Amino acid sequence: MARYHGKSGVVYLSTTGSGAATTTTSLSGWTLDLSTDKVEVTALGDANKTYVQGLKDVKGTLSGFLDDAGLSLFTGADSTDGVKMYLYPSSASPTVYWYGPAWLDASVAVPVSGANTLSGNFVANGAWGRKP
Repeated sequence: MARYHGKSGVVYLSTTGSGAATTTTSLSGWTLDLSTDKVEVTALGDANKTYVQGLKDVKGTLSGFLDDAGLSLFTGADSTDGVKMYLYPSSASPTVYWYGPAWLDASVAVPVSGANTLSGNFVANGAWGRKP
């Protein structure tokens, strides 16, 4: 697997759970957290703490700049059946990405001394996968 610069990252997002995902404009970054639940099962006599692994808690963030042509983040946040997301670390490698249905929240910030920005948080709304 190659290494990539973040400047080539891409997010595809639908505005409904059944809609077609399209490129989301004016984003400047995204994060994806694939942490899993861990439950302690340490018993008397164990040499150290022991854990069992549970389910993934898929969640992440989106960030960017407010753009009249790119308000799909807010439309998706209003969706009653969620959205479809595809997160590419680089457009130079279109075969490497994470994907799945999500619930989306969106925010906007309008500072007096800077650019208008948008941000979003998402959590899984079903099973997520990774290619390859």
